[in-house]
Amino acid sequence: NKSRLVAQGYTQVEEVDFDETFAPVARLEFRILMAIASHLNFKLYQMDVKSAFLNGMLQEEVYVEQPKGFVDPHKPNDLYKLKRALYGLKQAPRAWYDKLTSYLTENEFKRGNVDNTLFIRKDKKHFVVAQVYVDDIVFGSTNENLCKSFANEMKKKKKV
Repeated sequence: NKSRLVAQGYTQVEEVDFDETFAPVARLEFRILMAIASHLNFKLYQMDVKSAFLNGMLQEEVYVEQPKGFVDPHKPNDLYKLKRALYGLKQAPRAWYDKLTSYLTENEFKRGNVDNTLFIRKDKKHFVVAQVYVDDIVFGSTNENLCKSFANEMKKKKKV
């Protein structure tokens, strides 16, 4: 019996309700990642981040109307001030991506110079690479145990 509050982001107006539309999209480096994985003979895995757009903290003030069918009869004109992103909100992708980036860089990942959606963590012999694409993460490693560790790490931190 889950229910989900979804923001009506389509009613937001650029430069009034939000500054930009944002979606982290992998560019050329995704092709390079696939070529490297093929050359070094390691598997790539894909994670769908189901709660991606619910995990970001908002940097600006965002208000939403009360959902239809759940309007407080004593305060029908009140608005809700959001602290976290909601599905449908124009700010949600950036809020999640910022949170994910902070987490990865705090955990020794380096962000790609050309494509900011590519993250690499190296040790003496092996590396883990993660590519973010909207609300998916494609990752792989030269060591299978590092892939399992990365997947568990992400699940534990509620990123996926």
